[in-house]
Amino acid sequence: MMVLRSLLFVPGNSMRMIHKAATLPADALILDLEDAVQLADKETARVIVRDSLPALKEGGAYLFVRVNALSTGLTEEDINCVAVKELNGILLAKAERAEDIEEASAMLQKTEKKRGLAPGAIKIIPILESAKGIVNAYQIASAGDRVIAVAFGAGDYYRDLGRSVADLTPEQTELLYARSQTVVASRAAGVPALDTVSFGLLTDREGLLREARHALQLGFKGKMVIHPDHIETINRVFSPSPEEADYARRVVAAFEEAQKRGLGAISLDGKMIDVMNYTQAKGLVHFVTAIEEREKKRQGSSYISIFKFFETKA
Repeated sequence: MMVLRSLLFVPGNSMRMIHKAATLPADALILDLEDAVQLADKETARVIVRDSLPALKEGGAYLFVRVNALSTGLTEEDINCVAVKELNGILLAKAERAEDIEEASAMLQKTEKKRGLAPGAIKIIPILESAKGIVNAYQIASAGDRVIAVAFGAGDYYRDLGRSVADLTPEQTELLYARSQTVVASRAAGVPALDTVSFGLLTDREGLLREARHALQLGFKGKMVIHPDHIETINRVFSPSPEEADYARRVVAAFEEAQKRGLGAISLDGKMIDVMNYTQAKGLVHFVTAIEEREKKRQGSSYISIFKFFETKA
């Protein structure tokens, strides 16, 4: 199971920030070739990102690259450069139709074949950043096996409505429909939904916590972040508490014991437990186990020398 509670954006043209990100506790790093990189710097950023991936892999995080939107004509160049064995997937900016996923998949398939990678090895997380993308959310989320999650991008979405995120109210009710649509469509397609980055002040920890909890309540499984100081809060909000994990383990153990006796429902702590409760608890136990494995791997890579990023590539 891929744990995607926190996904940190890192400018693809900043060697200093890429090196710093290597040992941060984010579940995933998103090396950005889109908004964070000026057009004149795209080619250089692609090379920096590609050559950084082997060293970053030692840090234990999942590795993604946000490629430029298909409308820019830059997507295929991005993919051709960065699609290497260490890459887990791409974030496809401004996805609006199922055909966008199919087009990006064809590009990935071509590059995988050229590089000797397994077909379908590199996954896709579409970012819904427009009214059209939100309306077509289910078609996008279900547009192929490469899609492993769907992300909501509030900045461009709200601009598409003729507004600025600087004008968002503290409750962000303006984004409720788009967030809900993203979650419901993703769930219907069988993939998790990831919430937008926070556009509040970087020092507003209470606002970040409130926003993350709201996203969790809506059904999001994780949240994208743009600052390292946000990672710990996001990881904590989207992780089950020790009490929740313990209860889930007890539900699984009790229900499986009851199944051996031919029972289809049981009572635990005065509550009825049926197969739906069991399935949910088992999923949570698997998620907690994946988090624990993720943390062990990260703690085993507490430091990565800057020189690892400059080793000669084969």
